Amino acid sequence: MTAADALLAILWIGLTLYALLGGADFGAGLWDLLAGGTERGRPQRELIEHSIGPVWEANHVWLIFVITLFWTAFPAAFAPFAATLYIPLTLAALGIIARGAAFAFRKASEELALQRLYGAAFAFSSVVTPFFLGTVVGAVASGRVPARIGAGDIISSWWNPTSATAGVLAVGTTAYLAAVFLCADARRAGRDQLAEGFRRRALGTGVLVGIATIAALLVVRADAPGLLAGLTGRALPVAVVSVLAGVASLGLLVARRYVLVRLTAALAVTAVLWGWGVAQYPIMLPGLTVAAAAGDPAVLSTVLWVLGAGALLLVPSLLFLFTVFQREQAFQRERAVR
Repeated sequence: MTAADALLAILWIGLTLYALLGGADFGAGLWDLLAGGTERGRPQRELIEHSIGPVWEANHVWLIFVITLFWTAFPAAFAPFAATLYIPLTLAALGIIARGAAFAFRKASEELALQRLYGAAFAFSSVVTPFFLGTVVGAVASGRVPARIGAGDIISSWWNPTSATAGVLAVGTTAYLAAVFLCADARRAGRDQLAEGFRRRALGTGVLVGIATIAALLVVRADAPGLLAGLTGRALPVAVVSVLAGVASLGLLVARRYVLVRLTAALAVTAVLWGWGVAQYPIMLPGLTVAAAAGDPAVLSTVLWVLGAGALLLVPSLLFLFTVFQREQAFQRERAVR
C-alpha cells in the first residue's frame, strides 16, 4: 500500500465517522421538527437536546478533518472538486452554521416565540444540510466533476437525478440513525415510552430508506450506469453486507435490542460508503487516479506522521467524552430512581 492509498483509507474512515456521528445529529433535528407542538413535543425535544448537547460540536471535527486531509493529500482532485461544487458546499456550510447557532440560542432563550423561531431554524438546517452534502456525493460518484478546474458545470454537476437521489437518501439515512440511537438513549434515561416512539420511527424510516435505495438503483441505472456497474461488480460483496446489516437492524428493532442495533445500523451505513469507494477506486475524478491526484511524496509522509501523532490526542479525547457522557446518563437515571 502506498502513502496515497493509506491517506485515502484514513480520509474514508473520517468520512464514515462523520456520516455516522454527524449524521445522527442531523437526523435528530428532523425528529425535532416532527415532534409536534410545544407541549406535546417537549419530552422528545428534551431527549434530543440531552443526547446531542455534549457532542454535537465534536462531531463536526470529522468534517474539518476530511476537508483538510483532502486538500493537503490530494490537491489535484480537491481543486476541481471545490471549484465545481462550491454552491452545494457553501449551502451545506451555511446550514451547519445556522444549525449550530439556532441550537445554542434556543437553549438560551426564555421567550416562547424565540424558542420556536430558533427551533425551526435548527430543524430546517438539519434537513437541508445533509441533502446538500448528499448531492456532493452524488456529483462525484456519477462522474460529473471533471479533473480540470473550470470544466465542470456549477449547476448540473450537483443538480441531477443521481445527486438529488443521493441527497434524499442522505436525509433518510440520518433520520434512521438518529431514531436508532435515540432508542437506547431513551431507555437508558428510563423513558420507555419515548424509546417505543423512536423504535416505531426507526422501523418506519428503515423500511422507507430500503425502498428508496431500491428506487435509487433504477435512477442510477439510467443516469449513471458506470456507477451501477461498479456497485454490482467488485463492490457487490460490500453492498450485500449493507443489505444484511440493514435487515438485521430491523429485526433487532423488533426485538428491542437497542444496543446491538446501533452496531448493525452503523455497519449498514458504513458498507454503503465503502461500497462506493471500492466501486470507484482507483479513480478519484474522471481520468484522475489516486496516484495522479496525490501530492508530493514528502508531503504525504509528513501528513501520515502528523496524523499518527494527532490520533494519539484526538481519539482518546473523543472516546473519553462519549464515555463520560454515557456514564453521566446512567448516573442521572440511578439518582432519579433513588
